[in-house]
Amino acid sequence: MFLLKKYFYVIFFIVQIIFVQILQYFPVLVEKFYRNFIFVSISHFLRFLFGKIPFSVGDLIYLIAILYVIISIYTSIKNWRTNWKTYLLQTLNFICVFYFLFHFLWGFNYYRQPLFEKMNLKKEYTSADLYAFTEKLINKTNQLQLEITKNKNLKVEVPFTNDILIAKTQNGYEYLAEKYRFFSYQTPSIKPSLFSIPLSYMGFSGYLNPFTNEAQFNLKVPKYGLPITICHEMAHQIGYASESECNFIGYLAANSNSDLYFKYAANTLALKYCLRTIQINNEPKAAFYLSKINKGIIENFNEDKQFYTKYHSFIETGFEFFYDNFLKLNQQKDGMEGYSKFLDLLINFDKKSANFI
Repeated sequence: MFLLKKYFYVIFFIVQIIFVQILQYFPVLVEKFYRNFIFVSISHFLRFLFGKIPFSVGDLIYLIAILYVIISIYTSIKNWRTNWKTYLLQTLNFICVFYFLFHFLWGFNYYRQPLFEKMNLKKEYTSADLYAFTEKLINKTNQLQLEITKNKNLKVEVPFTNDILIAKTQNGYEYLAEKYRFFSYQTPSIKPSLFSIPLSYMGFSGYLNPFTNEAQFNLKVPKYGLPITICHEMAHQIGYASESECNFIGYLAANSNSDLYFKYAANTLALKYCLRTIQINNEPKAAFYLSKINKGIIENFNEDKQFYTKYHSFIETGFEFFYDNFLKLNQQKDGMEGYSKFLDLLINFDKKSANFI
């Protein structure tokens, strides 16, 4: 009994790992009982609890946790040799609690039913499909850019404050939920991150805090893309873990928004991914499409390039490696490449829904 009590967290941690490995084979059960019952209640409660607080509670929790770990390591160094077993056990206990909270509050969403099954969409597309879709995106994005700026050579600059931008995000999700109830979003909790500079060096434009269900966005990134970033993180909030699925849902929500700046952000993101995908296999074709894009859109693309070049460092490389492997450990076999996989969903959805864009 003494040993069971002493090593309870260690045993519980092992049980959790086994449980999670088994759970991946039952996505329909995760969808039915976790996402539609447990997670919906948890996420609504957390967004209600923290949503009205004007700053990121999750960022503060992370900061306190980091400081605690640093202080604990510093204070334990002196006595490590004599008390290493105790310190090791304490570390395992901490990891066990962290692992449990992460999965219970949000992480089980990694094991849900894939969205392509839920929406009855194909998983693949042909080169011809990609080229046709890219042509449509160019026409749509050129039209939006010209409608906003009245000059095809001017880049788009979002005139809204962050508060107004956040308030406008609901519009697209409300429209989307009328057609697809499983994209319903209530009780907003969207915050500018307190760690925008670190996020920039890490290469992230936003993230979801799984412990508080707050959607964070990076204040430093070019503002024209913020609407799609926020819509992407909102998709995480309602229980979609796959980055490709959140890119897809974020696109649908932003493109469904009545505001032109949201539509522009959605279509420029999709266009960038299309061009990158084409360039991998056919550089001349990518160059041809690039020549058809309004100069103002190219200026917005250059904004992104300049921003990420400015903040690129070994830190970003390290976090990309870490996050890539984190995703692969959590049922995202494509890792960081999964972001671009949303084209599979988007192209096939567009074909099925009679030209959504």
